[in-house]
Amino acid sequence: MNQFPQDASSTVLLNDGHRMPWLGLGVWQTPPSETAQVVEQAVEIGYRAVDTARLYKNEAGVGKGLLAHPDIFVTTKLWNDEQGYDATLRAFEESAHRLQRDVVDLYLIHWAMPQQGLYVESWKALIELKRQGRVRSIGVSNFTEDHLSRIMDATGVVPVVNQIELHPFFQQKELRAFHKAHNIQTEAWRPLGKGAILGNDVIAQIACKHGKSAAQVILRWHLQNEIMVIPKSVNPQRMAENLDLFDFALDAEDLAAITQLDKRDGRMGADPAHPVF
Repeated sequence: MNQFPQDASSTVLLNDGHRMPWLGLGVWQTPPSETAQVVEQAVEIGYRAVDTARLYKNEAGVGKGLLAHPDIFVTTKLWNDEQGYDATLRAFEESAHRLQRDVVDLYLIHWAMPQQGLYVESWKALIELKRQGRVRSIGVSNFTEDHLSRIMDATGVVPVVNQIELHPFFQQKELRAFHKAHNIQTEAWRPLGKGAILGNDVIAQIACKHGKSAAQVILRWHLQNEIMVIPKSVNPQRMAENLDLFDFALDAEDLAAITQLDKRDGRMGADPAHPVF
């Protein structure tokens, strides 16, 4: 059982024995020309993890921003057009080169892309990268229960993380229960729901009650549900706000009210079962 995080440097114990910060900076849509500066600012503010991907086209900026900080936890991801065993190995080498790291902390398959039929072979390549010591931990992103079962049944290796769309409007309770049963850590992308949740009346009332912002309430909700978060921001003030989550706690009434915000049609991104790119 992971201890609830006490500050921004607190870490999650993953199923392979490695540790990962509960909170990280997401750099999706951060302009490549600004990424190094944004990452440097994030480290100064107190971030201990950064999440990027080949798709984002800013791995090089992340690498440059972290040259003086080899201790910062870095996640990157394999894109859809590079799946397959050999292609995955090549793609990793290119990502590691851009990041200027011999060893990457966490490497994820970005989407299963079931219509391609290659994600099991890609997973086998990640297992090989971990065996070689090029990656400390391996996981997936946007995988359904079926996708997870297939790679686990084929290889016997359980991902440490499944990074999924998750926020109060789309709480993914069934998938989170599956993760818990298999000791897979849940990590949320788009934890603030594209900002659409920030104006919600329920969230606003809870924020007022605690003297916090709506974003802080939402991020705190994730942490109290043992969900790692990677909020994206390029604004130093907002980056600092997104870390300032440890001097208050949501009570049972708050949590129950947020639970009621879940929507069957709350997904805002692509459907992992039928992704279209």
